[in-house]
Formats: sequence, structure tokens, C-alpha cells
Amino acid sequence: MLFKVEMTIAIPDSLPAERVTEIKAQEKAYAQQLQRSGKWRHIWRVAGQFKNVSIFDVESHDELHELLTGLPLYPYMTMAIEPLCRHPSSIRDDDS
Repeated sequence: MLFKVEMTIAIPDSLPAERVTEIKAQEKAYAQQLQRSGKWRHIWRVAGQFKNVSIFDVESHDELHELLTGLPLYPYMTMAIEPLCRHPSSIRDDDS
């Protein structure tokens, strides 16, 4: 199952800088692990914002929920999630 996930991050200014650095490092490691596994297929930064647009390839809604809530930055995120399906005019073989 493919999902488009838009993540907007809003870290409070009150969070100590050292803690923010730790969380961002944990987030990067977790995100790269999910990319290597094929679960997080694509990630793009939205220019000029602390926001990304990503494509996830998971087995179920529950798996997506588990992966997203496992993100170290999750407490500071708002998300918009949309399920995707293959377009009949697509010429790509790997977009299902």
C-alpha cells in the first residue's frame, strides 16, 4: 500500500538546543533505516519550510501508523496522509 505523507515540523523554542540536535540525529538514522528497508520509498524537502513530502510503501494502515508514530520528531509534527494507487496511464513498472 502506497501513501503520500506530508510532515510539517514545529519544534518549540523552549526545547534545549542539545536535545533538538539529539532528536534530529535519531530522526535521520530512523528515516534512513526505513528507506533502506524500502518502507520509506521517497522523501523530498519542501523548499523554505521545515516540511517534507514522502512516499511510504507498507503492508497496512496499522504498519504506517506504527512507523510514523515511531519517528523521534513525531511529537512535533502535523501530518496529512493520502492513500495512493497506480494510475492506469503510468508507464513505470515500479509504482504499484
